[in-house]
Amino acid sequence: MLGAIYGDICGSFFEHHNVKSKEVDLWTHVSRFTDDTVLTVATMEAILEGLSFSERYRSYFLRYPHAGFGSGFANWALSGSETPYNSYGNGAAMRVSPVAWACDTLQESLDMAAATAEVTHNHPEGVKGAKAIAGAVFLTRQGKDRETVRSWIETTFDYDLSEPIDSIRSWYRFDVSCQGSVPQAIRAWLESTSLEDAIRNAISIGGDSDTLACMAGAIAEAEFGLTDNERYRIFSRLDPGLSKVVQAFYKRFVEI
Repeated sequence: MLGAIYGDICGSFFEHHNVKSKEVDLWTHVSRFTDDTVLTVATMEAILEGLSFSERYRSYFLRYPHAGFGSGFANWALSGSETPYNSYGNGAAMRVSPVAWACDTLQESLDMAAATAEVTHNHPEGVKGAKAIAGAVFLTRQGKDRETVRSWIETTFDYDLSEPIDSIRSWYRFDVSCQGSVPQAIRAWLESTSLEDAIRNAISIGGDSDTLACMAGAIAEAEFGLTDNERYRIFSRLDPGLSKVVQAFYKRFVEI
């Protein structure tokens, strides 16, 4: 959630200016939230208000049409159709993290993750990516250690999480599929020492930097939390409407 949003904002510049290094300035005057943040907040609001995910996703697209949405999602949102478009893109995984905080059991988290994905990303790989991120966040916030989480993901979803970030960095290219970005984002968290370090790991491999950092940041928040400065930075870039929803979600599900 806030970790996902922080990753999105930090990664926004690097999505179109890829780097292969962790030694970068994460926070600049052009760092901004993108569709990853918009739909993460839409997921929060759908849960808070008991509304359908498809209705909230479409509504938030119309409110923020220039946030960087992919063409497939934009066409779906504008069509008014309730038919998903069989996507396996990482859009399903970048918006899912709130379900892991709103649900009381792992199975509930996985079921709700599937529900968030299937309104658009109903391809099996799209659903799998959303469930993997949601499950990782849920287990981590429950205090499970990294090796337990890693083993569960590899066994449940058949993702290979063994390749180190240094190795991935040498060959990785832009890939917006779940199967080509979710495992790498999880590995970025597995090697991290803080929320910021997870985001740096994710950005350093290149590719779809904002979404990689969003997914890695979502899991890292569950382990490390956020500093006051990170929270301040996030809310300095969100508009009042997004901020209000985020604060309401945290008040109900997190800060108890």
